[in-house]
Amino acid sequence: MARIRSEPIYFENDQDYDVLVIGGGIQGAGVAQVCALNKLKVLLIEQYTLGSQTSSKSSKLIHGGLRYLESWQWSLVRECLREREILLKIAPDLVELVPFYIPIYKHTSRHPFTIRLGLSLYALLGGLSKDCRFNKVPRQCWNQLEGLETESLEAVYQYYDAQTDDLLLTKAVISSAVEYGATVIENTQFIGAEINDNSIHIQYRSSKLLGEQPNTQCSVKLIINAAGPWVNQVIQRVIPKPPLQNIEWVQGTHIIVAYPLDKMYYLEAVDDRRAIFAMPWKGKSLIGTTETNYDGDPAKVSPLATEISYLKDIFAHYFPDTRHLAVLDSFAGLRVLPSAGEDSFNKSRETLVASDNKDDPRVISICGGKLTTYRHTSELVYNKISKILQHGDNQYRSTEYVKLKNPV
Repeated sequence: MARIRSEPIYFENDQDYDVLVIGGGIQGAGVAQVCALNKLKVLLIEQYTLGSQTSSKSSKLIHGGLRYLESWQWSLVRECLREREILLKIAPDLVELVPFYIPIYKHTSRHPFTIRLGLSLYALLGGLSKDCRFNKVPRQCWNQLEGLETESLEAVYQYYDAQTDDLLLTKAVISSAVEYGATVIENTQFIGAEINDNSIHIQYRSSKLLGEQPNTQCSVKLIINAAGPWVNQVIQRVIPKPPLQNIEWVQGTHIIVAYPLDKMYYLEAVDDRRAIFAMPWKGKSLIGTTETNYDGDPAKVSPLATEISYLKDIFAHYFPDTRHLAVLDSFAGLRVLPSAGEDSFNKSRETLVASDNKDDPRVISICGGKLTTYRHTSELVYNKISKILQHGDNQYRSTEYVKLKNPV
C-alpha cells in the first residue's frame, strides 16, 4: 500500500505511471481515488500541503445550490442534490444533513411566494425525497431563531442541506486513494512535461528544496491537471503547450465571529441582494461568502478589509446583538470560473473538463468544480481516461460505494 509523503522520492531510475494528477485539492483527490480504485497506477503531487488551498477555504457546505435556480442551472442543481445524497451515505462521519432557515422581510427582493416556488422546484429536482422537504416556520416559533431580527419579518422557511469539514473530506478522499494504491506526495512542485509519441516525460521536485535537489523524473501516459487557480501555469510548463483555458479567478472571503449560532441561515445581502450563509462552526459562527475578481498571485490571496466589513455588516443587520462583536478570523479562497460577461454571482458553476487534443488527448484539465460534485466530476474524467488508455471493463468500480473514513 502506498502512503502520503511530504517530499519527492528520488529514484535511481525513472518510474512509470498511468496517470499523473497535479493538485491535491478535492478535484485531484477524487480523480486519484477513482483511478486507483480501478487499478490504474497513479501519482498525485501537490505543491503545498494536501487540501490547504481552495478546498479548505469554502463555505463548508455539501449543498444542492438553491441559488443556482435563479440562473436556470437546473441540471447542476439536480446533479448536486444527487451527489449530496451519495455523500450522506458514504461519508456519514463527515457530511451531516442540517436544517437551513430563510428569513424573508418586507425589504428583501425574494418574496415568500418566490422562495416557496424555488423550494418546491428544489424538492422536485431532488426526487421529492424526505431530505428535500421544506416547511414554513410558524410565527410563534420565531423567538427561537437566536436573536434574528423580527421587525418587518414576513416569513421564515426551513429546508435541508448538508455541512462538512472541507479539509477533512479532502483528506479522507486522498486517504482512500492511497489505500487503493495511489502514490501521493505533497510539498512537491511540477517542473515540466514533454509529450512524446508513447509517453510523457515528467519532472518535479520538492517545493521546500527548489534549487538544492535534482529534479525527480518519471514517465506517465496521461496528465490530469487539477491545479485549481494554477491550471494555466501547469499548462504553460507542458511541451508542446496545450491551449490555455479562458478562465478568471473570483475571491471568496469568509469571517468567523464569537457568536455561537445553532442553526444555518440563508440571508440576502441588503445592498447587492447576493445570497450569504451564516452558520455554526466549531462553537462560533462562519459567515460568507464574497465574490471579488482577483488577478494577483494565487498563493497570496487574502481577505480584503472591504470584504470583512461587508460580511460583518450583513450579519449585524440580521443579528443586531452581534453589531459590536470583533471578527476573530477570516480566510479567502479562489474560485475558477469561465471568463464571460456575466457578474460573478450569476456565472455558471458547471465544471469544465478540457483536453489538449480532441483526437489524442494527453493532458486533461479540470477548471472550476464544486466541493459537492467532486465525485461526479472525477468519474467523468475517469471515463475519458479509460477510453484513452483502453482501460476498464465490466468490472468498473464506482466511488459511489466506497465509504470514506474521518482521517482524524
